[in-house]
Amino acid sequence: MEVSEELESGLLTQPWASVHFGESAFLAKVCFRDTGYILLISDLSSVWYESVDTKAVEQRSKELNKRLTVNVSSFLNHLCNLMCPLLAGQPAPTTTFSCNRSASGLILHVKSELSGLPFYWDFHCCPAPLEMVSRHLVRPLIRMNLALQHQVQELISLVLQKDAEIEDYRESGATLSRDRLRTEPFQEETFQQNFMTERLPQIFGAGEGQAFASALQQLYTAVMQQEAKQAQKRQCSEDDADLVSTAEITRDPHSPPPSQEDETTSYRERTTPACSPAQKPRLPAAKAKPKKAKGLFS
Repeated sequence: MEVSEELESGLLTQPWASVHFGESAFLAKVCFRDTGYILLISDLSSVWYESVDTKAVEQRSKELNKRLTVNVSSFLNHLCNLMCPLLAGQPAPTTTFSCNRSASGLILHVKSELSGLPFYWDFHCCPAPLEMVSRHLVRPLIRMNLALQHQVQELISLVLQKDAEIEDYRESGATLSRDRLRTEPFQEETFQQNFMTERLPQIFGAGEGQAFASALQQLYTAVMQQEAKQAQKRQCSEDDADLVSTAEITRDPHSPPPSQEDETTSYRERTTPACSPAQKPRLPAAKAKPKKAKGLFS
């Protein structure tokens, strides 16, 4: 199943969302464009995807909705209006979703209405390649974990500063007007131990359906946007390196090596801003012609 670069780029910055089909919990993300759509879905044991273009959408719509005669863009727009509320946790009441899993893949069935007529759609998802799973799930989660670790350390430093500020107030004779606001000085090691023994079981007890809450969706999107920027910088650096290599290869191997003066001139040309006005070439000074001696009567 071929994936277009436009759809793949759009899907990268889409966050994962928790969805339920019957008793089964899934993570899913989707991207719709005028050229088609791409869906990525996982039950945390397997990952499936489907990417189709407008031609495939048109063919499948004719097979599933023979009574509907609307253009492909209307089908894509309607599918987007059905899937986006689902991923936002607010599926339309007139729309039903169900899925069938098999060894060869997953089929997500959608039943709704369009123009007052029944509307049916099937997402035929096949197992996602490992590279896609790594790009959309594994690597982002590792980067999110690193970002959250830095965030925790900054919060701990802020709490310790607040404790030092409160202690300074106490030593200056300040007292609390409400004793219930009194807190004990923060102990990082004690906090970590209590979190592991008390809070962690509660978090896991919430189930896998809360894997990507709203705050984590925002963090995922921010991480992927930074990843896209870094990839663009790397691509620009590689393109610049390729240009230098091409210039060196195309140089005549039999030509003599450039002199130091040539290299200096070439460097100046390369470092001249592209938008600076062109400088006129300096012409060699013409030799002055000897003047004829003028006679008295000439």
